[in-house]
Amino acid sequence: MAQGAPVREREPIVDPPEDSPNTIWTRRDLFTAAGWGAVLVYLGTVLLAFTRFMFPRVLFEPNPVFDAGSADSFLVGIVDERFKNEKRVWIVRTADGFYAILAICTHLGCTPNWLKAENKFKCPCHGSGFKRDGTNFEGPAPRPLDRIKVVRTPEGKLVVDKSAVFRMAPGVPPAVQYPQSTLKV
Repeated sequence: MAQGAPVREREPIVDPPEDSPNTIWTRRDLFTAAGWGAVLVYLGTVLLAFTRFMFPRVLFEPNPVFDAGSADSFLVGIVDERFKNEKRVWIVRTADGFYAILAICTHLGCTPNWLKAENKFKCPCHGSGFKRDGTNFEGPAPRPLDRIKVVRTPEGKLVVDKSAVFRMAPGVPPAVQYPQSTLKV
């Protein structure tokens, strides 16, 4: 301040009277409400996640056991492809009996095709080749095709159980490593 200028007294700060109209929300009230809102949103999210955890996700798969029909409907020496698309299974009838092959390539899980003219299964993905009994002989497949359990009911129907898988090892004939994989007739 300049010299000689009159000094003005500051007016004291006073609260407004009680009956004067105030705003509904002060800044402090707004931040308090926002904080409690964030806490409630967090607790609601945790409660929702906990409730969801109590009801686990379930994958409903079709029954692995299915009726393949009458044993007389399968011809000797023919690879039956009726169940390839729906069940991923081939049923083969030989002079000795029946065996079922899982139609899943042992390389990367593709579905091979039966090539009747060449008498082999051929995987379209990477070219693995399998003989009629599932033995691998070409391509990158590390082992033969898997076989699955086949049983015959007293009524003469074939029942295939995809839950009973016979995992074939390379270099050993299927009849030697899993004789129960073939249903003798």
